[in-house]
Amino acid sequence: MISLDEAVTARLESHGERFEVLIDPDAALAIKRDEFEGELEDVIAAEDVFEDASRGDRPAEEDLETVFGTTDPLEIIPEVVRRGEIQITAEQRREMQEQKRKNLINRIARNAVNPQMDNAPHPPERIERALEEAGFRVDPMEPVESQVDDALDALRPVIPIRFDEVTVAVQIPAEYAGKTQAQVREYGDLEREEWQPDGSWVGVVTFPAGMQNDFYDMVNEHTSGEAETRILKDKDELSTR
Repeated sequence: MISLDEAVTARLESHGERFEVLIDPDAALAIKRDEFEGELEDVIAAEDVFEDASRGDRPAEEDLETVFGTTDPLEIIPEVVRRGEIQITAEQRREMQEQKRKNLINRIARNAVNPQMDNAPHPPERIERALEEAGFRVDPMEPVESQVDDALDALRPVIPIRFDEVTVAVQIPAEYAGKTQAQVREYGDLEREEWQPDGSWVGVVTFPAGMQNDFYDMVNEHTSGEAETRILKDKDELSTR
């Protein structure tokens, strides 16, 4: 379950009665779009249906039966969300907008590069400033994923930017290989790997280009700077970093 502070109220008025439930705002939007795939218990603040959630008043069971054909809250909650309206306060709207703004900036920073600077990653701070300069406003009621393309369109007149991937070959000395190769796998798609006779590990991993600096920092930290990395430009050519 989520906390009350994280929840919004979904309200349905039917048959002269009012029904309210407390739910995560993103989950509520996903349910309305028939896109919700998680566990309902994880995104609600109470496994209950209210007549007035702020006071904790509950509707009569016969009213639940009349409107929903059941008294089971886990069956009723999605119906209230689908058929009702999502109520959010101005403060909740501001908080949702700020959280989604941060998520959007991080998502772009993880995937985007500067094509005019040898595909170097854009720091989140640069993306944030460019979005402000472009006058882009994040919609708190829309998923971050659906706003990425519009944000990129707004950014392109301000900074050179594109989404790209990078493929990196990394060799980890034997004394660090066990733990570090597991960290490397988490960064993206492991294209191939090979354990060397001396116990070292070689892997080739593809991940969003904006994550390059984080990747190199992670590898250096876990190997005391003793790992070797190369950007794989094509099947035959390796560019030493």
